[in-house]
Amino acid sequence: MIDNDWYLIEDIENLDSPALVVYPERVKQNIAILKSMIDDVARLRPHAKTYKNKEATLLMLEAGISKFKCATIAEAEMLAMCNAPDVLLAYQPVGPKLARFVQLILSYPKTNFSCLVDNIRAATEISEIAIVNKIQIPVYIDLNIGQDRTGISPGNDALQLYIDCDILSGIIPAGLHAYDGHLHDADFETRTKRCNASFEPVTKLQSDLKQIGYPEPVIVAGGSPTFPIHAKRKVIECSPGTFVYWDRGYQTILKEQSFLTSALVICRVISLPAETKICLDLGHKSVSAENEISKRVYFLNAPELVMIGQSEEHVVADAGKDHKYKVGDVLYGLPYHVCPTVALYERAITIEENKVSGEWKNIARDRKIII
Repeated sequence: MIDNDWYLIEDIENLDSPALVVYPERVKQNIAILKSMIDDVARLRPHAKTYKNKEATLLMLEAGISKFKCATIAEAEMLAMCNAPDVLLAYQPVGPKLARFVQLILSYPKTNFSCLVDNIRAATEISEIAIVNKIQIPVYIDLNIGQDRTGISPGNDALQLYIDCDILSGIIPAGLHAYDGHLHDADFETRTKRCNASFEPVTKLQSDLKQIGYPEPVIVAGGSPTFPIHAKRKVIECSPGTFVYWDRGYQTILKEQSFLTSALVICRVISLPAETKICLDLGHKSVSAENEISKRVYFLNAPELVMIGQSEEHVVADAGKDHKYKVGDVLYGLPYHVCPTVALYERAITIEENKVSGEWKNIARDRKIII
């Protein structure tokens, strides 16, 4: 039987709003679901961008996950502070970020750090600073397989870049990185076909590298939408991120995945400005606002509300005539995009047995922790 009231907080009167709340038991269940979807936990490399805190990292480490992926120096440092054994900075560090990355490597010797490259100039700069600091940095060739955001086409140019990286003495080519974030078709069969088509050049590049004498390059592939597809391949490391908390966007699109909602935003009715309108304390600063207004938040206990306006500290919704909402009513909101929503909060309030139990500091939401 589904518990439709799982999210209710009995001592909600003590919790100011807006607030980000997390349900740790559901986080643990999501980690277990993730592990059940793959044949070997060693093939998991979860992305830290969603949760940004030590506590969720430690739960994954306890579950036997030892490899992680991240996008910022702060996320990488947060993972290292938890003694994560293997951290891939899924970003090409240039300028001051490169100097910080090297400092990170020197400061946390227990963690094996790596990063992405997609051109020889960046690779050379990474090699040069590594040589100065008497280290070698593993790098993954970032491949553009259709998103057209970063990366190099997985053909002859990528093959040559891999060879060039092997020649540079400050870096070690460790493998290939293929993120297919542009694939999020609701129809799983369509998504699978598109994923396989975009991934085919990656496996060919891997094969070409083996044929000229290189050890089989590791492939780090995919995100949440293509995780079930890549999980069925052999050897490939998979890097979903949103599974930790899940959100309304993926809940709606990725129906083949059974992850549980484990993070919500709490808000209150603060004004009744017109007969059919209510105002909530959930502005741009409290929930991710990159989507159009009807796809920013879904209220579990008020699904009929229609968002009609949002500003920095407020959102106005149409509740219809003769609605029963009162000033002070609490609403439980499920973000459509949880990752940037988490970045808006310095802490997540933990809810256990329907009561406030503590907090998880989202320390990696900052651009800098120590380094």
